[in-house]
Amino acid sequence: MVTLDTGDVIVVTGANEGIGYHLSRALIGDGYRVAGLDVNRDGLDSLAEVAPERVHVAECDVTEDADVEAAVDAVLDRWGRIDVLVNNAAVFDFGLFADRTLADTRREFEVNFFGYLRTIHAVLPHMRARGTGIVHNVSSGVASVGHPGLSGYTATKGAVEGLTRTLREELRHEDVWCTLLYPPATRTRSAAVLKYPDAATSEPADVGRKLARKIDSTGPVIYADWQTRIGMSLVERVPWLARRGTERFLEPDEPGGR
Repeated sequence: MVTLDTGDVIVVTGANEGIGYHLSRALIGDGYRVAGLDVNRDGLDSLAEVAPERVHVAECDVTEDADVEAAVDAVLDRWGRIDVLVNNAAVFDFGLFADRTLADTRREFEVNFFGYLRTIHAVLPHMRARGTGIVHNVSSGVASVGHPGLSGYTATKGAVEGLTRTLREELRHEDVWCTLLYPPATRTRSAAVLKYPDAATSEPADVGRKLARKIDSTGPVIYADWQTRIGMSLVERVPWLARRGTERFLEPDEPGGR
């Protein structure tokens, strides 16, 4: 178990907007020092203005080795430690498999999977040397049940889950933990293309606050709330619930659309 205190250092990727931004904001409010990494920084700069002594902003493209290494080195130079890494940065391109190119999926893997790998490679040796730390990898229910039009994104999250479970096993004799973090379906800018009804999704600010409360959790799978946990359990046990919820993404004449 890892015990966190106010003042501990948490690195969040994809922190400029959506879940990452609101998670960072909630963590800052709880007294943690937060390093926000993102290719854009407008939102993060506004957080830094509120609490400059507890916010570090790094313009970082997680698809670039040099960017990630420089961002992590800068955090260590400023604060001398990293207690928690939250891998949250992600992209997806919506489109049925037949309409997508290999390049589309490669881009998603570069951010959603290899981006996680890069930050873990940069942070994990430091955590192991200190003998403590948590790596939270944000996943998604689509990794378990699939989703029409999200073949690339779904594949990246499946890869993240396999990586996380393997790392957890390799680290089981150390006080360094690797977890899967499950937010509910959230009304982020990228998810707007899916046009899910508001009743089926959550506000990013609410999700960020809930995940912040779980930041010191070290279980193998961490859910934002009990509703997310029950929902995941239901769709895994009763797959037709997921299919029913995604029927509208398939035209009647599409193969497999029945």
